[in-house]
Amino acid sequence: MKFIGSLMVIMWLCGFSAPAARAETEEDKFAVWMEDFRQEARSAGISQKTLDEALADIEGPLARVIELDRKQPEFVQSLEDYVAARVSEKRIANGRRMMNRYPTWLARVEGEYGVQRQFIVALWGTETNYGKLTGGIPVPHSLTTLAYDGRRSGYFRRELLNALRILDEGHIPLNRMKGSWAGAMGQCQFMPSSFRRYAVDADGDGRIDIWTTVPDVLASAANYLARSGWKSGQTWGRQVKLPENFDFSLVGLETRFPLSHWQSLGVLRSDGSALPGRTLEASLIAPDGPAGPAYLVYDNFRVLLAWNRSKSFAVAVGTLADRIAARGND
Repeated sequence: MKFIGSLMVIMWLCGFSAPAARAETEEDKFAVWMEDFRQEARSAGISQKTLDEALADIEGPLARVIELDRKQPEFVQSLEDYVAARVSEKRIANGRRMMNRYPTWLARVEGEYGVQRQFIVALWGTETNYGKLTGGIPVPHSLTTLAYDGRRSGYFRRELLNALRILDEGHIPLNRMKGSWAGAMGQCQFMPSSFRRYAVDADGDGRIDIWTTVPDVLASAANYLARSGWKSGQTWGRQVKLPENFDFSLVGLETRFPLSHWQSLGVLRSDGSALPGRTLEASLIAPDGPAGPAYLVYDNFRVLLAWNRSKSFAVAVGTLADRIAARGND
């Protein structure tokens, strides 16, 4: 030990230094993370074939996915702008066209799950414009990116495992498993965990295909809503008109009153007429604050929030459903 110490002193006096440890690069960190995930996936029962195929070309996180995660429209747009972008005249017309194109399947799904067909179609239209905009990012790559990223890594790591299970089960080939930047898949934009919990093989072909098989898309969306507590005899809510000097401490989903009580406080339909006479409890929301639109919302609004926690999303789906049905929503 004395010899080694003396040698180091001599090296220092002669201008030599010990070799510095190589700094760990981002590529090194990702490689370590990926190997750890592979081991977890194998322990969870994912086949080696699926791991080799699904993760083979993933060399690092996708910067574009991280960027989009930080700029979700539900959180950067006002409610009015968000709804206007999704409840256009063209989307309403296309929704009515879908109602006329699939009357048999919609009737069957509506009867089995107790979800009114206009809401199924409105979800379809809001999520992917009736299957036209399903996303083109390979789901394993987007989920790997978000699982590696630190913001919600635990959630997306579980979603990645579920995506690999879906591939293992043979519902969709890898080259067709594409979706949004967040890993939402198919025409109803299910996360992999939602697929495994709610997706339905409606046409009985032995596979659940929410990418190209419309009956599977419609039934899966209805099953999600039904199992989340949808009430078939109710709508979602309505835009309302508030009186001057309204007490805004009553705004929020935590407050519920019967419609008759809201009426006694001066709340009216948006056209100034009386609220419906039904014995329903409702909450008042005003996502854009006192200067923006206000809505009385029912239990089915909360079910739409189970699908997507954004109030703007739920209002857009409800408004589109009303416009597609083109009738009163009492």
